Amino acid sequence: MSDFKIAPSILSANFACLGQEVDDVLASGADIVHFDVMDNHYVPNLTIGPMVCQALRKHGVIAPIDVHLMVKPVDRMIGEFIDAGASYITFHPEASEHIDRSLQLIKDGGCKAGLVFNPATPLAYLDHVMDKLDMILLMSVNPGFGGQSFIPGTLDKLRQTRERIDASGRAIRLEVDGGVKVDNIVEVAGAGADTFVAGSAVFKARREEDAHRYDSVIQAFRDALAKTATP
Repeated sequence: MSDFKIAPSILSANFACLGQEVDDVLASGADIVHFDVMDNHYVPNLTIGPMVCQALRKHGVIAPIDVHLMVKPVDRMIGEFIDAGASYITFHPEASEHIDRSLQLIKDGGCKAGLVFNPATPLAYLDHVMDKLDMILLMSVNPGFGGQSFIPGTLDKLRQTRERIDASGRAIRLEVDGGVKVDNIVEVAGAGADTFVAGSAVFKARREEDAHRYDSVIQAFRDALAKTATP
């Protein structure tokens, strides 16, 4: 099977017991903890900052933390999340005055770097920075809120991005975020994605009587992906 990664978004978790929620979802087989960082400026919502990332590290979380910055400007927050223990830091090209410099800030801080593309953002921003990328994240919804439906046009964009990655010869992960569910993950993977952010689909499946209450939904994702050919 391909090197698929499941990255639950804590935006849909129960923040009253976030450490336990993250422990449970990782124990259930998730690979990456996805952070949706919103500033009520670049996107119309306000969520979490670096203190939450740092708190999870102090709690004992050692899994990769994938920080998606939906903030403008981005450079100061890049530094704060590097210090807080992020593994990946991705941002939107529209939110940086100097994309190459922002990517280099991430790399210089020892983190893996990526760009995020909204549904209507052109892939041309990739043209001169592929050498600095470890991840490309395609939004399959318009950012700001969880629980939205997958935008079908993202599939063609995934295929185009996969072609660019393959042509580059670089080990760049292709992540998709928004409306990913068990019933569409095979199609999404077939279009080229290898990393899947799922918030509502995972955390709304909780069963309070289970010690590791996300086993069934994570396994359902795995079972579906097992049917997919290598992207």
